[in-house]
Amino acid sequence: MPTAISPRVMGRLRLASQGLLGDGFASIPDAVRWMTAMQAQDLGMALWAVGQRVRGIAASDVRAAVSAGTVVRSWPMRGTLHLVAPEDLRWILGITSGRLMTMVAGRHRELGITPDDISHCRDIALKAMESLAAAGSGPGATREQLFAAFEEAGQATKAQRGIHILGSLCQRAWFVQGPMAGSGGKAGVQQLFVPYDDWIKDSRDLDREEGIAELLLRYFRGHGPATVKDFAWWSQVPVTEVRKALASIRDRLVELEYRGTTYWLSPETAAMLDDGVPGSRSLLALPGFDEFLLGYQDRSLVLAPEHAERVVPGRNGVFKRIIVSGGEVVGTWAKAGNGKGPGVVPEPFVGSLGPAAERSFQAQGRAYAKFMAG
Repeated sequence: MPTAISPRVMGRLRLASQGLLGDGFASIPDAVRWMTAMQAQDLGMALWAVGQRVRGIAASDVRAAVSAGTVVRSWPMRGTLHLVAPEDLRWILGITSGRLMTMVAGRHRELGITPDDISHCRDIALKAMESLAAAGSGPGATREQLFAAFEEAGQATKAQRGIHILGSLCQRAWFVQGPMAGSGGKAGVQQLFVPYDDWIKDSRDLDREEGIAELLLRYFRGHGPATVKDFAWWSQVPVTEVRKALASIRDRLVELEYRGTTYWLSPETAAMLDDGVPGSRSLLALPGFDEFLLGYQDRSLVLAPEHAERVVPGRNGVFKRIIVSGGEVVGTWAKAGNGKGPGVVPEPFVGSLGPAAERSFQAQGRAYAKFMAG
């Protein structure tokens, strides 16, 4: 019999789409490329987001992938850091950066940032990087080194002016965050800024219409079931353009009606409704900001609205770590020291997890500790 659709089933379909059930992905680049863009403003949480989708790796492996440039951390959409495949960044920026620059224009006026200032800072940054390279300091510069160079040249960096300038330089694909600062797989959380074309040699070339269609297809394949409004929020592409793109790719997707709303997903994921949707007894300790929850405008399918404040207190934009049981967010979790190393503590929304779920959660906690220590 076909599986009866419920919010938990919809949640498990999303887990499957995102590689969070079964064997996951074969490699770090495979996971990031499939997801298209993975929220990564909190690098530690982004590492674990990848670790939950690629079996048998450690945090140092993800850092090494960033340092090698096989995945890139930048601002492809919503003015927020994401992990993306290097060949995808330029064409995604071609779709998203114009609208973002329009949205921040008022803030730039408040900060006294002009187009000439941004061009000036590009020249300052290039000169600073050349000087650092000549001194044997590596291929790029840290944010602090660039801010010091900007200040010395008369470009103020206080009151967020510096970070807005850096973001604008990256939005124009003049610079990108490159290798981790320091050495070794366990280098710190900072990255060096490097010239874009020096770091990313090969970029795909898609025009706006073609790019929106590809972005939409990949979003529904990697996040479905999801709605047009979910994608429009996630990508910040206007709904009118999204609907036009959908018309060109809908034959490669499956349409699913649930509670009066149209969802889209891949044929492979939809087939699970006939064959049996896995994960009914799954329990995952996902990081804060994970795409499973954050990657949608409407999160009510997997997170009951009455518990939303427990995940994003005060709606401050900071997502806590979540416990996902059978496709539903049932609580949050936190790190806690226990004298023998970092432990984890569940914070269920209601009551306790129960003996079996508690054992599964503690197994997730051990996996997290091993991953972060590796």
